[in-house]
Amino acid sequence: MKISIFATTDVGFGRDNNEDAFIFCPDLSRQDWSQGGTSDMTDLGHCGSLLVVADGMGGTNAGEVASAIAIGAVKSTFTAEVAKAATRSEEWMKALLCQAVIAADDAIDKHVQTHPDTAGMGTTIVICWITASQAYIAWCGDSRCYVYNATQGLRPLSKDHSYVQELIDQGKLTEEEAFNHPDNNLITRGLGEFGIESVPDVVTCPVSVGDTFLLCSDGLCGYCTKQQIEEVMSANSANARQCAEQLLQKALHVKSEDNICIVVGTILDDDGKSHQQQTKFQQFFKNIFG
Repeated sequence: MKISIFATTDVGFGRDNNEDAFIFCPDLSRQDWSQGGTSDMTDLGHCGSLLVVADGMGGTNAGEVASAIAIGAVKSTFTAEVAKAATRSEEWMKALLCQAVIAADDAIDKHVQTHPDTAGMGTTIVICWITASQAYIAWCGDSRCYVYNATQGLRPLSKDHSYVQELIDQGKLTEEEAFNHPDNNLITRGLGEFGIESVPDVVTCPVSVGDTFLLCSDGLCGYCTKQQIEEVMSANSANARQCAEQLLQKALHVKSEDNICIVVGTILDDDGKSHQQQTKFQQFFKNIFG
């Protein structure tokens, strides 16, 4: 099993600076971390791959500093030795994800203590740790993780820590109403000086060839509907770079007024093909030879 990863970010419309940040590591055992756009296709090794998105908040109070500190803390937590040890059990892997998020929160708090001009800064965070059998997702805030495959379509794996999500849970809003709600950017959990809980939620998801994982800030999912995101992924999921670039173009097309950050990881077989590619290839031969 292999993985191909591509990431992209854009300031969006009406913004002067980009407070979003990302980092990914295709192979934790090799520690080949990247804050660039793409990675070569690589084996999904024993320690797996890690994808991270952080959406900084605070504007002039250095939201971009908060997001950078957060992803730096995650990188420092996920050393090769620690990742290898954690893969001994599911509970250890979940605990390491929680440890990484708490370390990120602590690092932001310490920075504010020594740099009082950054008081009030904070960030969301979403992390996806992908192994050959299971993906582990941890998050605080409203940056999201989805998985797409041709069989089940697009599925959200995270659940926003937000005011409108609480209204949905209480049956007071539909998802469609929440999408257009004036307070849909109010989060109820995050990292930094927001006086809100920084302990993440953690979920798991089985991994199969043909799965495409998407991590994004609300510059994408706050402006593009689930249907719009799914349409793009359905057409491009076999190619991580193409998928991420087309999602970014969709967000820009609808005039996203927030920073946009997108990380896509596509799971391929040992020959570098997704299930979607295999199915098209098999159908081609069936049409020709019957």
